[in-house]
Amino acid sequence: MADKQEVKRLNDLAYEMRTKLINLCGVYEGAVHIGGDLSMTDLLIGLFHHGLNVDPTDIKNPRRDRFVLSKGHGAVCMYIAMALRGFFDYDEIVRTYGQMDSAYGMHPCKVHLPGVECSSGSLGQGLSMAVGMAISAKVKKESHRVVCMLGDGESCEGSVWEAAMSARSYELGNLVAVIDRNKQMMCSYTEEITCMEPYADKWKAFGWNVIEIDGHDMNAIVDALDSLPPVTSLRPTAIVAHTTKGKGVDFMEKVIGWHAGSLNKEDWDQALKDLAKNYGKEA
Repeated sequence: MADKQEVKRLNDLAYEMRTKLINLCGVYEGAVHIGGDLSMTDLLIGLFHHGLNVDPTDIKNPRRDRFVLSKGHGAVCMYIAMALRGFFDYDEIVRTYGQMDSAYGMHPCKVHLPGVECSSGSLGQGLSMAVGMAISAKVKKESHRVVCMLGDGESCEGSVWEAAMSARSYELGNLVAVIDRNKQMMCSYTEEITCMEPYADKWKAFGWNVIEIDGHDMNAIVDALDSLPPVTSLRPTAIVAHTTKGKGVDFMEKVIGWHAGSLNKEDWDQALKDLAKNYGKEA
């Protein structure tokens, strides 16, 4: 059972992260993938502030866990989660995000941003890279985990299931896939395009250990991360996290138009009010 104080600490960080995402979306002149960022906020806070063995002061430690963001368009969400852990400076993210020569691109680049484990953005490729990392760790008898976050929309890609089959074949107990199952794509709801249900059963059919959770319940997130099988186990683990796109901002939740966008002053103010209300932070 998750520690109550730890869950409170993580929930407070999730609220802070959501406000920082909204503020960046209000300042930035272009479109931010705000809907998906808000759906994966709790998961990234749980990972970078509880589950992952990482240290911002020792980013090359060979014993560190590796994190792969397969849904690379959620990069700014990862940047802010890492900034809250001490990897990056939030003000620098806001000042330079999406600009020419900025380290904080709309998709992550490990060359320009030390601390990021892999460059990503071409959907359906991240799990394959994570499988390679996990195989390497197993061959070298290293004890760290490799964690890959995917969007459910990208699991329409055949490459995801090729990687899933390979992971079980190579008995990669050191590999964890976290799926942001928000049931939306850029222009539609997932089930309108591809029949994904029964979704968790598909991962089970490929031989994975499956943990199905509410991806906004920090108790459930902590319990899932704390109960992962040992890295020496023979099955990779998939955490299927049911989430809501735009979570925390009432007028964004489950609305296709907020896959990506920018905020005018009225929407910006309302978004912050919604977050304060939904987190019990209203004066």
